[in-house]
Amino acid sequence: MSAAASIHDPHAPLVLREDRDGIATLTLNRPKARNALSVGLMAALQDALDTIHDDRTVRAVVLAGAGGVFCAGHDLKEMRAAPSREMYEALFVQCSRLMLTINRIRQPVIAKVRGVATAAGCQLVATCDLAYCEEEARFATPGVNIGLFCSTPMVALTRAVGRKAAMEMLLLGDLIDADEAERIGLVNRAVPADQLDEVVDSVAAKIASKSPLTLATGKEAFYRQIELDAEGAYAYAAQVMTENMMAQDAAEGIDAFLGKRTPVWCGR
Repeated sequence: MSAAASIHDPHAPLVLREDRDGIATLTLNRPKARNALSVGLMAALQDALDTIHDDRTVRAVVLAGAGGVFCAGHDLKEMRAAPSREMYEALFVQCSRLMLTINRIRQPVIAKVRGVATAAGCQLVATCDLAYCEEEARFATPGVNIGLFCSTPMVALTRAVGRKAAMEMLLLGDLIDADEAERIGLVNRAVPADQLDEVVDSVAAKIASKSPLTLATGKEAFYRQIELDAEGAYAYAAQVMTENMMAQDAAEGIDAFLGKRTPVWCGR
């Protein structure tokens, strides 16, 4: 079901999936709620990502929001409807699992940000492997303004940007503009709104042209080594390189480069 056809349908799925040329686009589809992460939306996104992980036809994933807003964070109305410790614990475990899944699926995940990305929506942007936004986009971790420090968004934010920049966002709770988000590394690039689709499509297509085995190997290695000290990271990376060199795609890629031809990937 396409995003264009379903965005205003009250019976539409909470997450829309559209596949083209090895790229799966997932669209958060609660536009009237500014794509807030309800329990249902997170479950739908979790299911979509789990399915994509095992889909070898998908080389890259684009994550977007319907209705001109990326994601306004958790659904506060839902959170306050029946408050209990058990409910909150389950909610944040669910959200944490979702963010870890984005890191752990085989395919690179690209955030395409229009409008605002706040609180857990900003967490989503920080969690994705790559992120591109329109120049009008805004970002914030504003929980501190309502008595709720953005502790779970903090995990992704501090791994995406420098400590001082992260603490400023977390302590002040102010919106930052797209240029500032690019400067601190929260997004890769801010572009004019009418160029965002083209830029993200180009990046996703370039990724999709690579060996799927190499992409999966590299993504897993990136997130594992970054938590190690330098000595442990080099030891681990050396083993990854050795295994990678034994793969058919590595042999094909090197031979194609030496032979000045286009490689044909087999994913092994």
